Amino acid sequence: MNRQAVDLLDVRSQRNLPHRPTIPHPGRPVAAHAATNHPGPPAGALRVLVVENDARAADSLVQGLLRQGYAAQSVATGTKALQAHRDADLLLLDLDLPDLDGLEVCRGIRAVCDTPVIAVTARGSELDRVLGLQAGSDDYLVKPYGFRELLARMEAVMRRVRQQPASAQVITHGPLRIDVGTRVATLDGEPVDLTRKEFDLLHLLASQPGTVMPRRQLMAQVWDDTWSHRGRTIDTHVSSLRGKLGSSGWIITVRGVGFRLGHP
Repeated sequence: MNRQAVDLLDVRSQRNLPHRPTIPHPGRPVAAHAATNHPGPPAGALRVLVVENDARAADSLVQGLLRQGYAAQSVATGTKALQAHRDADLLLLDLDLPDLDGLEVCRGIRAVCDTPVIAVTARGSELDRVLGLQAGSDDYLVKPYGFRELLARMEAVMRRVRQQPASAQVITHGPLRIDVGTRVATLDGEPVDLTRKEFDLLHLLASQPGTVMPRRQLMAQVWDDTWSHRGRTIDTHVSSLRGKLGSSGWIITVRGVGFRLGHP
């Protein structure tokens, strides 16, 4: 988040605030109770995850959200966002992150859950907005922005989310059936004996059939690792999955990119 955006945050204008807390190390979560002389959020408060690599901007935004009664914390990388998003009710996602592109992070989150995402970014062209929305963000806010506008957009997104029915917990792809709730996969009605990582990998591919999932994204979401892309971890699990599903056509290799779900 750039300096101009930080200056526009309305929370800085309040005169009776306590001294500014120490800026956390980038990537270190800011606990909801960490605000100086600030009571914890009320029970049932909306949990907001701020994904922002600028420590000062992240701290200002988290403190502002805490004062508004949200349970807010921050992470500084896409990898940490992919690890922590399941504990959040709403994400404020910067698209310019040091390890993963924010669009890739958004697609990864959307592949496995319906947690609402608001892209908060300096990328302001029409194409950038289109790409952000196509990647799965529920709203798109360009820096610099006003804090009150951000709060209004958060409230609007949550109203829409509450009106939507719960997403299906079962993915069906021809004879392949994946029950997310029970973590059971069946093929032609017969259970497939999968390890935890094999199930996670198959579920991730099946959640976006026809979409090529990059190796780095698979490593980040299934193994919480974005740096071991040269290893054989994915290939070993893909080979095992193909064997257990009885055909190499279930998982298609896209050379130099990643994998997608097939249909033999």
